[in-house]
Amino acid sequence: MDVLDRVIRGDNLNATELSKLYEYDIFTLGKAADSIRKKKYDNKVFFNMNRHINPSNICADVCKFCAFSAGRKNPNMYEMSIDEIVSQTISSYNRGAKEVHVVSAHNPNYTYNWFLELFGEIKKAIPQIHLKAMTAAEVDYLERKSGISYQKILEDMAKAGVDSMPGGGAEIFDEKVRKHICNGKVSSKRWIEIHKHWHSLGKMSNCTMLFGHIENRENRIDHMLRIKNAQQDTNIVEARNGGFNAFIPLLYQAKNNYLKVDEFPSGQEILKTISISRLVLDNVPHIKAYWATLSMNLALVAQEFGADDMDGTIEAEAIQSAGGAKSKSGMGKDDMISQIKNAGFKAIERDSLYNELKEW
Repeated sequence: MDVLDRVIRGDNLNATELSKLYEYDIFTLGKAADSIRKKKYDNKVFFNMNRHINPSNICADVCKFCAFSAGRKNPNMYEMSIDEIVSQTISSYNRGAKEVHVVSAHNPNYTYNWFLELFGEIKKAIPQIHLKAMTAAEVDYLERKSGISYQKILEDMAKAGVDSMPGGGAEIFDEKVRKHICNGKVSSKRWIEIHKHWHSLGKMSNCTMLFGHIENRENRIDHMLRIKNAQQDTNIVEARNGGFNAFIPLLYQAKNNYLKVDEFPSGQEILKTISISRLVLDNVPHIKAYWATLSMNLALVAQEFGADDMDGTIEAEAIQSAGGAKSKSGMGKDDMISQIKNAGFKAIERDSLYNELKEW
């Protein structure tokens, strides 16, 4: 029996075996992934009304792939106050945003109490907004800086009003690759430990994978398998009582950084990676084709190759756009809906936990 048949059957294969999935032609892989997607979600494509806020680009870490952090190829450093962040959140909420996504650089000027105050002030101003905040990398940095355990940090975040965690900071879990591209950042082991503790508190998070740089195909599969093995029991995930909501393969953005990459993945390689993630991660509900890194057109095509989600309207985006992505000003809701429908799908507005709010 060939590898694809064994994956569909549910056999437990290792990264070396699963990397052979890349040898299939794009249409065979896409058809298999799309059949799984359709069984789960029919012809639906999910999106949400969200606002990304990146409080600062001043960073204590030096990741070679990053174009966002100030002081190297980005001379325009900035640092937002709590009042500024709350004000932006209120403005976005008044325009229809139901989620605020707060992810920052590892700014040594922001204290542990500053973050707790920020989260409390956001929820005080708009109790009903979903607050998604703090990557595992940020939590790990706060632990190292403050001496407070990541367990207490997560518990305090939850008490302060953080509803879910984003999946950033995962990059690639392979330790050799990680040492080269983001040495000193949260380890792969600690990233998983942080998310598992967050899940044990009854909270949901996302998981990401940065691909298209110096990693190989087996590194990608290994990354997916570590996510699969860290996922909560299916019943817990389906009840939204803890676990990974969505897996997000983030395409590396090549501009304005110090990671020398000569060969970038083709459209076929990208779509194969998305299809394989749907095939491998049978216990993660959603596969997100994040339009901010893929482009809107490729993200829509990816919905026929296993993905079922586009992310959201974003409004303002600083991290990926610093590396060359066309996502700086986000996307209007009407445009998002129109493009999804024109591609032949049902446009489903969701909340941050994938409860369906409206079909447009």
